[in-house]
Formats: sequence, C-alpha cells, structure tokens
Amino acid sequence: MQTALPKGNKKLMNAWAFYDWANSVYTLVIASSIFPLYYGALFKIKGTHYIDVFGTTIKSSALISFVTAAAFLVVAIISPLLSGIADYAGNKKSFMQFFCYLGAFSCIGLYWFDLESIYTSLTCYFFGLIGYWGSIVFYNSYLPDVAFPEDQDKLSARGYSMGYIGSVVLLLFNLAMVLKPDFFGFTGTEGEMAMKAMRFSFVSVGIWWILFAQYTFYYLPKGNTGNKVTKAVFFNGFKELKKVWNLLGDNLRLKKYLYSFFVYSMAVQTFMLVATYFGEQEILWGSDNEKTVGLITSILLIQLVAVLGAILTSRAASKFGNIPTLIFINCIWLLLCVTAFFVETPVEFYVEASFVGLVMGGIQSLSRSTYSKFLPETKDTASFFSFFDVSEKVGIVIGMGIFAVIDQITGSIRNAVIFLAIFFIAGVFLLFRVPKKVLDKA
Repeated sequence: MQTALPKGNKKLMNAWAFYDWANSVYTLVIASSIFPLYYGALFKIKGTHYIDVFGTTIKSSALISFVTAAAFLVVAIISPLLSGIADYAGNKKSFMQFFCYLGAFSCIGLYWFDLESIYTSLTCYFFGLIGYWGSIVFYNSYLPDVAFPEDQDKLSARGYSMGYIGSVVLLLFNLAMVLKPDFFGFTGTEGEMAMKAMRFSFVSVGIWWILFAQYTFYYLPKGNTGNKVTKAVFFNGFKELKKVWNLLGDNLRLKKYLYSFFVYSMAVQTFMLVATYFGEQEILWGSDNEKTVGLITSILLIQLVAVLGAILTSRAASKFGNIPTLIFINCIWLLLCVTAFFVETPVEFYVEASFVGLVMGGIQSLSRSTYSKFLPETKDTASFFSFFDVSEKVGIVIGMGIFAVIDQITGSIRNAVIFLAIFFIAGVFLLFRVPKKVLDKA
C-alpha cells in the first residue's frame, strides 16, 4: 500500500499537476478542436446548419451550446453535495476517479456520434462534460492539501502548463491521422477516411485520460478523515455547504472575489467553448482542408502561447499582486471580444487566437490560486472549492445560455460573442471592489 506523502512533497505536487496532463486532452481535442470540426462536418454533409431536435428546429451551434449549458447545470447542482460528502467520508479521490472514468468512457462513446442517433450522441457528449468538470471539482480541492500557500501559484501554473503541453502532443497525433488517414490504415474516400480518423481521435482521448490519470491516483491521499458512508452523509453534505456559506459571510475579501469571478468566468469559459465553432462558421477559409488545418493550427497556437501566459501571469502576480493582475487580464479579454466581431480572414483569426492564448492560461491559473490563497484555515477544502466551481459552472450555464439564444435568434455567432464584453466590464468593476486585506464582516 502506498505511504501517504506529506504536504509540500515534490513528488506529491508533481503527481497532482500531472492530472492536468491526463485530462486536458479532453478540453483540447473534444471541446476545442477535433469534435467541433467533426460536428460541423456532419451538418455540412447534411447540407444545413439546422436540425429538428427536442420538438423544434435548432441551429447546430446553438444546439451544442444548449447541451453544454445543461451539462454544466448538472455539475453545478451535484458538485457542492458531492464535495461535502467527500470531505465528510474522506474519499474524495474515489469521487475524482468516478468522474474521470465517466468522462473518459463517454469520449470513447463519441466514436459512434452521428445525426441519425442524435439523442444517444448528445448523451455521450453530455456525460463527457460532466465527467471532466466533475473530476475537476475534486482535483482543484486537492491544491491546498498538497502545496503550501507560497507554492500554490507556481504549482497551479505548472499544472496548466503540463496540461497544455500534453494535450498538444495528442492533438498533433490526431491531426496527423486526419490529414493523412491512409497512412494510418483508414479506407474509403478522402472525406470518409478523415471522418473515421476524427472518430478514432475521440477514442484516443479516453484511453490517454485513463492511462495517465493512474500516476495521479497512485500518489494522491484519499482524503482528510475516515468516516463511514451512512444515510446521514447525504444530509451532512447540505450541512457542510451551510457552514461554508456562513464562513464566506465572515470573509468579505473571499466573498467579493467570488462575485467578480462568477461574472468574468461566464464570459471566459463561454468564449473558449465556442471559439472553434466561431472559426468553423464565420471565418472565410479557402477550402475544407484549409479550414481543418487552420483551426487546429490556431488551437495549437493558443495552447502553446497559453503556457507562456500562465508563467508570465504567475510572475506578474508576484510583482503586482493577484487582483491587479486579474484586472489587467480582464481588460485584455474585453478588447478581444470587441475585435472578434470584426475578424473575418484566417490571418486575423490567428492574431486573435494568439492573444486569446496569452490571457487564457493566465486567467485560469491565477483565478484558481487566488481563491486558494483567500481561503481561511480549514480541512474542508473540497466544500470550499465546490463554491468556487459552482460559481464557474453557473456562470457558464448563464453565459452559454445567453450565447445560444442570441445565436439562434440572429443566426450569427459573431453577434453572440461581442455580447460577452459586458461580462468583462462588470468583472473589472467587481475586482476593484475586492479588499486588499482580510476584513471582518461589518
């Protein structure tokens, strides 16, 4: 049996960060690149951007946005309860493993995604999202358990950096399969081989995720306690949430930070989730092959620049402070929403993608570590981090919901993207209201 490693141990911290290497392939291959291309190709073959589903005719990008919002709503509802249970029972690693495997096997299930079985297909997509984000709840909650406050910014940035690099490795392999499918043994017409290669890439994500997660699971501790799971545990989860809420009320800095995070994260996450769909529908590509190469190239550019962004943001936070750095990054995001409305050519899209990458890694990493720093002394880290994650998920539900409605009504993703600028303006305003020091409740 593996001996538990002490907090601050380098091997333990590396094992924690390595989960980003394992699961980030989902966000890159499924959420950001190959799946959006595959999804768009299915509708192109059909000859329309619309489909009859759930008793109405829905635009393809609006449909996937609504399903995404629904998945995040489920995660937002169950994660606080599960986090409370995990802290009580001391088995949050088991919860993390469950969602890891749920997400990985759902990715494998996407191999059979098609419009003829749209409901089954969307179910796999739905549970893939739940699996990924559900595991992240518990993964994030481990940060204050494995690292001391002075190491958390660097470790959080290291995790994101490893995730970006690992996911790029798998994406390059998948890109090679899509562009040269005959080399990998796929048969059929050029279009058929490319579609088969894309479907196989979904399988590769699931295998990669399961395989590399084992290193993390081997070293992470089970939890903080050893209480047995009983019927009372279910209700204990609600008691834990109430206790955390009361503690948040006594920490104005943490509470005000959560308000700001809730607002700007709905724009950040929505922007990133729809970026490829924007590029697929709104950019003037010369050919389908150019579109595939161009979109994946832009995604790779974002991932590589994001590594630099996460590092620079960590250094900026050390010099200028976490909140001032977050304010600056939000201002850049605001400008990106405005400029995105006018982007039409591939070159313009590449420039936009470069700046997105620079601030994407930074704002995610710094948001997580800032919250961790603001936490009071407590062993119930999973319950506290559930509030952080719920803020993010509810924000995504609202952001994706508004985005989908605007996209459906106007028929243009472009109009929906520029609307996100409002959330960044509000986020900056709320960040200015976060106290520099811990203040007691007035």
